[in-house]
Order: sequence, then C-alpha cells, then structure tokens
Amino acid sequence: MQLPLQITYRHMERSDAVEAAVQRHAERLDRFAGRIMACRVVVIAPHRHHRQGKLYEIKIDLTTPGEEIAVTREGSQNHAHEDIYVAIRDAFNAAARALEDHARRFRGDVKSHVVPLHGKIIRLFPYEGYGFIATESGISQEIYFHRNSVTGEGFDKLEVGEEVRLVIAERESPHGPQASTVTAIGKHHLVGPSSEA
Repeated sequence: MQLPLQITYRHMERSDAVEAAVQRHAERLDRFAGRIMACRVVVIAPHRHHRQGKLYEIKIDLTTPGEEIAVTREGSQNHAHEDIYVAIRDAFNAAARALEDHARRFRGDVKSHVVPLHGKIIRLFPYEGYGFIATESGISQEIYFHRNSVTGEGFDKLEVGEEVRLVIAERESPHGPQASTVTAIGKHHLVGPSSEA
C-alpha cells in the first residue's frame, strides 16, 4: 500500500486486538492484489439497549488505479457478526472478491457470452515494433501492444485508425496495460468475404 492503513472506530473504544486483526487482513489483501494505493476501514459497533449481542458493521474503502472500491458488511444481516473478528474476516473476504472483479475488468477478461473488447489503433511506431490502442470499453488508459501480439496479416499491415479486437494481458508492460493478442478487423466492420473490383 502506498498510504498507511487508516482505521476508525464508531460507538466503541480503540482496540489493539481489533487493530492487529484488521492490519493482518489488510496486509494479506495487499499481497493478494498488489495494486492497492490506500485502505480505510471503519469498525462500527451499533448501540444496543437489550441483551442481544452487538452486531458489528465493517466498512472498507480501497483506492486502486482507476477505481474506488467500497465494501460494507452489516451485522444486522448475519448474527455471526456478533463476533467482531468474524465480521472483519467476512468484510475482507468481500473486498478480495471485489478486487478480483476489478482486476478482471481492468485486464479486459471476457466470458464467452460477452462481446470481445474492441478498439482503434491510435499510434504506431513501425520501426520500434509497437503501438497503442484506445478501447471502447471505458478503460481510460491506452493499451500498449507489441508486433509479436498481432495475429493474421501481421504488424506491418496495420494502420492508424484501424479497428482491432484485443485481449488484455494479465501482466502490465513498462508502458501500462498491454494486449496479449491483437486482431485487425479493418477500418469498417466487414462481415463475410470482401468483394474486390
């Protein structure tokens, strides 16, 4: 994490044991995700005026490149959350799932029923053997690609403005997100064989 972990308590006193548990889960999450810039945790013990145990609520806000992820685990939905450590564990498990979803969206992973990621080549460096693609998927950064990732006709036939289908690689390049596979689909979405005069 780039910024120190922040822990806030509501309706309860600060606790070294709770702080240690949150710290342990946050460190595990940071090792798992690796791209967390900041983590803020709010531990809430609701007021109870009857004999039932307190049901804890845990809020986690994560800052990652390009997205804020907020997770809330409310004790009112799960009586196991009378145990503050169970509530903390469940909240961090939910945060890990949210980070996995974010990572899949960031990489452009698609399921078979989803339309493939499309984009247009916006810059080409033919002598250096690479270029950049702007996507239509809402990913704000340009996607780097190398000549070796281009299928079909190959890198040398590509032009700026040409539409492509792409798959985002799991690992980033020094230039940011990169495409593992780039397939040219032309300047116009041609369907079927093209007719030449």
